[in-house]
Amino acid sequence: MTEAEAAAELERLAAEIARHNRLYHTDDAPEISDADYDALTRRNAELERQFPHLVRADSPSKQVGAAPAGHLAKVAHALQMLSLDNAFSEEEVAEFLARVRRYLNLTDDAEVAVTAEPKIDGLSCSLRYEKGVLVLAATRGDGTTGEDVTPNARTIGDIPQRLSGDVPDIFEIRGEVYMSKADFAALNARLLAEAEDPDKARQFANPRNAAAGSLRQKDAAVTRSRPLRFYAHGWGEVSALPADTQSGVMRAIKSWGVPISHDIGLFTDVTGLIAQYRKIEAKRADLPFDIDGVVYKVDRLDWQRRLGQVARAPRWALAHKFPAEKAETILEAIDIQVGRTGKLTPVARLKPVSVGGVTVTNATLHNADEIARLGVRVGDRVRIQRAGDVIPQVLENLTPDEKRPAYVFPDKCPECDSDAVREEGEVDIRCTGGLICPAQRVERLRHFVGRHALDIEGLGITHIEAFFRDGLMQSPADIFTLKKDDLLARERWAEVSAQNLIDAIDARRMPPLDRFLLALGIRHVGEVTARDLARRYRSWDAFQTMIDGVLALRHETQPVIGEEERKFLQRRNKAVVEAVGTQNIGPEVANALLDFFEEGHNREVVAAIFAAGVAPADVVHEVRQSPVTGKTVVFTGSLEALSRDEAKAQAEALGAKAAGDVSKKTDLVVAGPGAGSKLKKAAELGIEVIDEAAWLRIVAEAG
Repeated sequence: MTEAEAAAELERLAAEIARHNRLYHTDDAPEISDADYDALTRRNAELERQFPHLVRADSPSKQVGAAPAGHLAKVAHALQMLSLDNAFSEEEVAEFLARVRRYLNLTDDAEVAVTAEPKIDGLSCSLRYEKGVLVLAATRGDGTTGEDVTPNARTIGDIPQRLSGDVPDIFEIRGEVYMSKADFAALNARLLAEAEDPDKARQFANPRNAAAGSLRQKDAAVTRSRPLRFYAHGWGEVSALPADTQSGVMRAIKSWGVPISHDIGLFTDVTGLIAQYRKIEAKRADLPFDIDGVVYKVDRLDWQRRLGQVARAPRWALAHKFPAEKAETILEAIDIQVGRTGKLTPVARLKPVSVGGVTVTNATLHNADEIARLGVRVGDRVRIQRAGDVIPQVLENLTPDEKRPAYVFPDKCPECDSDAVREEGEVDIRCTGGLICPAQRVERLRHFVGRHALDIEGLGITHIEAFFRDGLMQSPADIFTLKKDDLLARERWAEVSAQNLIDAIDARRMPPLDRFLLALGIRHVGEVTARDLARRYRSWDAFQTMIDGVLALRHETQPVIGEEERKFLQRRNKAVVEAVGTQNIGPEVANALLDFFEEGHNREVVAAIFAAGVAPADVVHEVRQSPVTGKTVVFTGSLEALSRDEAKAQAEALGAKAAGDVSKKTDLVVAGPGAGSKLKKAAELGIEVIDEAAWLRIVAEAG
């Protein structure tokens, strides 16, 4: 893999993992299994090991969870709530212990006591007690900031309002809020029975989602009606510790009246840890709650402090994940689901089968290539795997030799009949009708009004979903035809709030060209690319003229013979890139632009937006001359006086290019506290490095 390919792959992984983090931690609606998520993070880690200088500021290896959703009050954690590194084999567990010994400068045969306990699949929660009284409960959120769920946590019977015994003045207990398997089944049955329309009844996918959705309710009465439980597994900020070992502190927490696992063991070698892992794995299906592995922690607290942490995980702990559970059944149908980003995902409809105590009727087939690899057809007997208690996956076709017609993957979107295309080098097939496709509309609307796009204040996801559901907002154009009377006719809308939203919408009728391009949600067109396109063409008319001209290139007669076809595609891609004409555009991005504007439905929606009174503003270059004009600047580390976006905007106003990574083309690096690999690479390349204060002086002197 080339460096450019690695950088592109890391960018894709960062965006994809961030999206799945939001779906899992914020929306409580995961789309992939834990195993598939782990595969993405392991791929990211592998590339970062091979190309350490390409580690991104937004790398998943530096992130924990996802930012809070917004409907609950935010709360900053006194100590960061970290994630855990994962292991999937005995060799990785042995290497974990070896790393601990190396870091502590111990001999290979030195005894290191380690606790082992089940990893409950729930929602992380911290409980802050002051003088033994519960004063705050918070979700993990992104590890730094969580959501205040104190009223809801008070309804959970396992969480004491007051701790018993001799408790330190401040003690923050951390653990998992979960729901038992039986209570989960009963809750779904009750929700189904209470629904006026059974087809529209709210049903949770698994106990973890049910627990998360129940704890993060606005109304504590709803939480009270849900059978939630709690297990402690650690602690955060404390004024004093009752013991000098992990196991000793956990015994103290239990003595204060907070439940801990019954299966915590203490071991001094890999053999003991693996034996405990096998013991817990053997009774996994019979436990009353879901677990997905075993967590190991160095027992001595002084060693924990010495070991410290990496970006998002402690060095003294490890999660040893369980392998997926498997079963065999019949594939009865293959349906195509369209995701919120347009991805067409084939779903296997299965003859019901029990896997690990859960009845499974659906499994993912991932994509067209996976169907071809497996050779599956309707009627085949298949082996499935349940990984992470989300949607299972098909592993193997057990009847490949039986005569049945091959499955043909659709070339049209089943939701909107737009073309479904596969980009060159991609495995996924996507709907090109992003602005009109029903499966994508809510996500597209949310993106359209988002902070980095049109940034319409007061039009959040809750309002968008409600307006969409009621037929008031089906496409971006509907935003600009919204009337105050439409809002006043709805519950909880008053004169002031309705007028404020209308004013906020009207204020965005002449958006900057780059923000408008970004708002359209064109695949691969992010902030930097949208800004480059806006600077290159400066007006919508000039940009549209370019698009129409390049589309003509795409429609040239194409040879269909091996080497000649390859050469033709190379020539056409080069022509497309040269015609688009910005330094950050490659064939992948250029062709994504063309896919978008070649789809007639998208052009109709853009025309409707303009007809509703929107006119993107032309770009006016106002570059101040400065010592950095024409140079490439990279910002790294934590900036204190500026946000990263503001710093980049300053650089661009001074005629500089703000880049994300350090390379031989970089002229200047502005480094704040915590600067890491980029600062190191700048030193290796002999690139000038200044601090934030020096940067601010450059800005001030440029006027």
